[in-house]
Amino acid sequence: MRYLNFGIGDKIPEFSLKDVDGNQINSKDFIGKWLVLYFYPRDNTPGCTKEAVGFSNYLEDFKKYNCQIVGVSPDTVEKHAKFKEKHNLKVILLSDPEHSILEKFGVWQLKKNYGKENWGVVRSTILMDPNGIIKKVWENVRVKDHVLEVLESLKELSNNRE
Repeated sequence: MRYLNFGIGDKIPEFSLKDVDGNQINSKDFIGKWLVLYFYPRDNTPGCTKEAVGFSNYLEDFKKYNCQIVGVSPDTVEKHAKFKEKHNLKVILLSDPEHSILEKFGVWQLKKNYGKENWGVVRSTILMDPNGIIKKVWENVRVKDHVLEVLESLKELSNNRE
């Protein structure tokens, strides 16, 4: 089943959201760099915390490949700031409480959990090259070993670039 509205070879859609400091961050800010854009359901839940801490722990390895890591969830700027401070996160966290970007990317979905349907984020990750072209997509992500899988893909793809 395909969740995302975009796939490999597509140009990343433009976005503009606020980070934990209230700064407006735009997709254009990442042109010239590799970008890991990951979408997650909620701050301070076990899976989301493990994913954010994992990306933070390996941030220096990603930076060796000129890669930024950006997490997006519907949580507020204030919640993101507390989450980032509590877990000493080093990644960029963007707030999308209106779900505008989450919907644009197709990760805001009706989900079933314990027989109930609720709207929420389908955990997904996109890897983009320095030209803003999507090179790899992970849909409905399982957190275990995900960060290392993304890093390995970055290494392979960046070494294969002309």
